[in-house]
Amino acid sequence: MTEDAQAQGRSDDTTAWHQRLRHIRGGTLSADTAQSPGMRRFEAISGRTAGSQRLWMGRTHVGPRTNSGDHHHGEAETAIYVVSGHPVFVFAEGADEVRIETQAGDYVFVPPYVPHREENPSTGEEAIVVIARSTQEGVVVNLPSLWADVDRPA
Repeated sequence: MTEDAQAQGRSDDTTAWHQRLRHIRGGTLSADTAQSPGMRRFEAISGRTAGSQRLWMGRTHVGPRTNSGDHHHGEAETAIYVVSGHPVFVFAEGADEVRIETQAGDYVFVPPYVPHREENPSTGEEAIVVIARSTQEGVVVNLPSLWADVDRPA
């Protein structure tokens, strides 16, 4: 260890933890990610874009009077932050369809493998949300309905 490193209380071997931060500009997000009908997903942070190992993050847009198809995100836990609009998140609970109506500033948590869809009932405003997932890539499994059988690992 050099005297300078020792004086600053650090080791010369910073390669194990010293890595570059990644800056992804909002205007450069890629739509080259898994999609569902009725929505546009834009990938920001992933294994491909930033070298993440356990995280995917991006932005989703749902146009007025539009909904996504029914889908789930595999093993990923999904956290959603509503940026603008009033998106509705729909899932099945038994035989009932449950609707969560949101507004800007709200958060929604989607557990792994839970079939759901996003809707935007607005007649003129696009709904925009930021999504973070606990997987390195944007897993999307499109389904024929909220009640479709979902393959889950044992």
